Amino acid sequence: MANKDDAALRKHLVEVLTGGHAHATFEQAVKGLPVELQGKVPKGAEHSPWQLLEHLRIAQLDILEFSRDSKHESPQWPEGYWPKEKAPADDKAWDKSVRAFRKDLKAMVALIEDEKTDLFAKIPHGDGQTILREALLAADHNAYHVGQLVLVRRLLGAWN
Repeated sequence: MANKDDAALRKHLVEVLTGGHAHATFEQAVKGLPVELQGKVPKGAEHSPWQLLEHLRIAQLDILEFSRDSKHESPQWPEGYWPKEKAPADDKAWDKSVRAFRKDLKAMVALIEDEKTDLFAKIPHGDGQTILREALLAADHNAYHVGQLVLVRRLLGAWN
């Protein structure tokens, strides 16, 4: 049985991955963006909402798979982490990417919540990384790029 500190740490990790608290959540950042703006790069920005969404999805999946699969091979940096296309291929691609992000986030949360997961043990196929480090990396990376997505939406006039 996990001790009280272990349970508290797991709870805090899940909250930092999913809760928002000090910043917009992923759900808020992707909700209600008009299809015609998903592929637009506003003046002063480097990426479209689509490129940011796909980058979030690809990077989170890479962190998740690295955390749980010794055979996982990461994409080439940086080109493998960013889509070349500014816009989704079709009207369904945005929702498909959002669903995939949610699914992978749910899997990362399940890994963290699993009491059999030693958050502090070094990942055998890594270079000193732990599940704790990977969870914090995912949370930090997601928060950063969700913030970018909010900024791009503001520049496009599509943020409340």
